[in-house]
Amino acid sequence: MSIPTDSSKPFTDYTRWRLVNGEGGRHTWEYLRTDEECERWPQTDIDRYWLGLSVDAPTLPLATDARSAAANGYKFFKRLQAPDGHWPGEYGGPMFLLPGLVISSYVTGLWFEEEERLEMIRYLLNRAHPDDGGWGIHVESPSTVFGTALNYCTLRLLGVDREHPAMVKARATLHRHGGAVAAPSWGKFWLTVLNVYSWDGNNPIPPELWLLPDWLPVHPHRWWIHTRAVYLPMGYLFRVRFQGPETPLVRALREEIYVEPYDTINWPKQRNNIAKVDLYTPHTLLLDAVNALMSYTLESCPLPPLHKLALKRAYELICMEDENTAYQDLAPVNKMMQMVCRFHADGADSEAVKKHARKRADVMWMSAEGLLVCGTNGSQLWDTAFMAQALVETGLADVEENRESALRVLKWIDESQMTENPKYHKEGYRQATKGAWGFSTKEQGYTLSDCTGEALKAVLYLQNRWKDSSKPVPDRRIYDAVDLMLGMQCSNGGFASYENIRATHLLELINPAEVFGNIMTEYTYPECTTSVITALSIFQKYYPNYRKNDIKRCMKGAIKYLHAAQRPEGGWYGSWGICFTYATLFALESLSLVGETYATSDAVRRACTFLISKQRADGGWGESYLSSELEKWVDHKQTQVVQTSWAAMALMYAQYPDPVPVEKAVQLVMSRQRPDGSWPQEAIEGVFNKNCMITYPNFKHIFTVWMLGKAHEYILKLREVKSE
Repeated sequence: MSIPTDSSKPFTDYTRWRLVNGEGGRHTWEYLRTDEECERWPQTDIDRYWLGLSVDAPTLPLATDARSAAANGYKFFKRLQAPDGHWPGEYGGPMFLLPGLVISSYVTGLWFEEEERLEMIRYLLNRAHPDDGGWGIHVESPSTVFGTALNYCTLRLLGVDREHPAMVKARATLHRHGGAVAAPSWGKFWLTVLNVYSWDGNNPIPPELWLLPDWLPVHPHRWWIHTRAVYLPMGYLFRVRFQGPETPLVRALREEIYVEPYDTINWPKQRNNIAKVDLYTPHTLLLDAVNALMSYTLESCPLPPLHKLALKRAYELICMEDENTAYQDLAPVNKMMQMVCRFHADGADSEAVKKHARKRADVMWMSAEGLLVCGTNGSQLWDTAFMAQALVETGLADVEENRESALRVLKWIDESQMTENPKYHKEGYRQATKGAWGFSTKEQGYTLSDCTGEALKAVLYLQNRWKDSSKPVPDRRIYDAVDLMLGMQCSNGGFASYENIRATHLLELINPAEVFGNIMTEYTYPECTTSVITALSIFQKYYPNYRKNDIKRCMKGAIKYLHAAQRPEGGWYGSWGICFTYATLFALESLSLVGETYATSDAVRRACTFLISKQRADGGWGESYLSSELEKWVDHKQTQVVQTSWAAMALMYAQYPDPVPVEKAVQLVMSRQRPDGSWPQEAIEGVFNKNCMITYPNFKHIFTVWMLGKAHEYILKLREVKSE
């Protein structure tokens, strides 16, 4: 395949791509090959926007104040709303997702359309580091062995010649860091599945752990959901020693990605060989001891009956995960591994493999830079629930031209609530889902405490906004959501993400993933805690008697947790958004519910002082993703409209008495608004597990509109008070 050296221009005809908005918010992209198809199915604004094509939105009247700027922002953002009411969008950033998709598809023989391959290639070429040509763990990070080894192999599998200038440059960077032998464990795993690395170079990943008694503190069902979801299929493939076919391309890669001949590599010595540029969480002595013990016992003295029993148990749990999620699985990392497991166990022609192959499309997203893989099958519910609240809190929902849009939002959120528990609930070690909302779609089927809270707030706002409001979500389902959230409060008063904390945090001593932090069990988060207790507070306004005492106790414990989680400098550390700006917004919203404001609370005053100290001369805030990695504030080179909106909203929740900082924030955000009401994309917004960033591109329209609309009334009120 001949690949251009200039990846700035599309490798396919972008006017032929269409986003299919399927049932329940499902997203897939389709390429139309004939002019007749294009004529029957014209591109929409949604298609054009996400492809980076001109949307031809009209120039709007110049905004004269924060309210009119917010109105202009929503006029544009409405153009991107799907017919069913939600907002589609990209959810990319991590650079190890596309390799998992491509490697798993290659070894199972489930290949892609030519147009898909071309745009995958283009995306990776566009995301190569401009200086050294490598790839990092995410789109803004420096080059790592993890990112460079996997994406180099991915490009070669997709058809790029080894002598392509981009490959020559990337290969030099990979060799400079010691070659693929220095990849972290997740990289070693995927390279092994591809058959360009040896299982002997991996530390043990024993599925036998699933045979331990459930009550043991180290049983995998007590691990954080993403960790156990990944290590379950990893363990299966490790035990069967699965590897793809040894094709000529595989043999060529063995010669390209190492600095020494493949046949001379001492594989066992590579197990703990991790490049310095990759290492975020070094192995502990305990982990190395456990790995050595397993190597000298379970792996050196095979017990076929035990291994067979472990594989049977792992396979059962893999099938449960597939069926619970309609083959979406928790996220693309475990999904691609599970597809390989089902290929091995059930065969290439099995119905399970066919279903997995079809659902790959749900995580494949076309962007202006090419085709990427999202962190889940989208962020549909999360984005839509925030926009719903912004509409109500800014008064934009009351504007007649916006009402139909708001009602479609309510209908979609209503239909996205989970109304029953998973098919395999207890036996699949799953958190209850009855009453929950997930991060993306109902089909994906995973409870999240914060998503449930934000969606419930949206429902309560919209169902009670107008006298003639429709009420599609009945009381019983609202009670189900409340019951679920109350049951998810942890012993320290805070709320975790997917489920209650099941194990001690001492499990981090055996964290085997060198590139992530805090992955072994659940943690409580200021963001999740705020989402839940703000929802419960709003719920009480409309249902004052339902579990009144339980809610009171819950909120008391949550506020106590938030006080304990505040950092000495005044902010809160954010685990899902960057970083102190994000979490401090959530925390101050929570504290405002119980009357803690700048005037009444020392904690709130310290938080406001912290935020004000970070405001720049241009009126904005800008925080680097390095804050998440280092757990201390690091300035971004430029201020960001999203973080500026978060900080200004935090000050408003705190009832900060001086309007000037918020006025400056408004001026900054308005100055970057385009004539059509939109805002350009700036730096990456999200994070997970401390070291990997992820995008929320809809945030630049949601939180800007939300902040501007709130700021208009806030500033007027403060100015009136000062004049009096």
